Amino acid sequence: MPEGDTIFRSARALGRALSGKPITAFRSNYPLLTRFHEDTPLTGQTVESVESRGKWLLVHFSGGATLATHMLMNGSWHIYPRGDRWHRPTQEMRIVLENRDYQAVAFSVPIARIYTAEQLAREKRIPPPKADVLSGDFDPAAAADRIRSCANEEIGNAILHQYVLAGVGNVFKSELCFVESINPFCLVAALTDEQIRALVRSAQSLVSANVLEDSRNTIVTYRGVGRRTTRNARPADNLWVYSRSGQPCRKCGATIRHRLQGQDARVTYWCPKCQPMPDGKDVDGY
Repeated sequence: MPEGDTIFRSARALGRALSGKPITAFRSNYPLLTRFHEDTPLTGQTVESVESRGKWLLVHFSGGATLATHMLMNGSWHIYPRGDRWHRPTQEMRIVLENRDYQAVAFSVPIARIYTAEQLAREKRIPPPKADVLSGDFDPAAAADRIRSCANEEIGNAILHQYVLAGVGNVFKSELCFVESINPFCLVAALTDEQIRALVRSAQSLVSANVLEDSRNTIVTYRGVGRRTTRNARPADNLWVYSRSGQPCRKCGATIRHRLQGQDARVTYWCPKCQPMPDGKDVDGY
């Protein structure tokens, strides 16, 4: 599923294909994007840069506009040399950006909007760079303060808020809590300052480790890159707890559990032995 690492790699690949080159064609089946293009043509403008902010991908144009897309669960950007056959059906196309060398195609992207610089600065849904764990502007101390401000929330919910730790999604949530031996269902208020700082450090290191350069993925975005939080790259061994309910913990051998968490009922995985509740009780209070 797209999390911060996936969007970062997509933005990096799109930047290599589009940045510094004029747009020769634009089309979309979203009326608001089409209307913007009719009023302020994107063709002829240059893509100045492409960046990720958490789970958002931003394409900045020389005319001052920014195209922002969010993938949710199924959206993706593909890049093809001009004339190459698409790998997904035409009816799933939502946006196409072309230059003289490449077509960048957004498939099944459910959220797309064009912002002016002023509108983007005011948009609360798109996190600023200082909240993105992959950004050079990320502020760990401020991130720890934002976690502490969620004192009455379960930590597994708190670190999913993109204004708290942009780029952390459901997979990394479970993995981060396991790595730091923190039960994802304990309240933020029950954590020490050092535990919170350690979570922030691990968020930076684990997500960053999944955006290292891959020579097979320098320009295309549709080839999957396996996410890894362990030191083992084998698909069966690359995660500590996520999607491993009923299997033995890789550290202690206890049975991994899972449970729905939060208003969005996201599945959380944890090891009851490695990640005990602070009061010694079971997650369900027994």
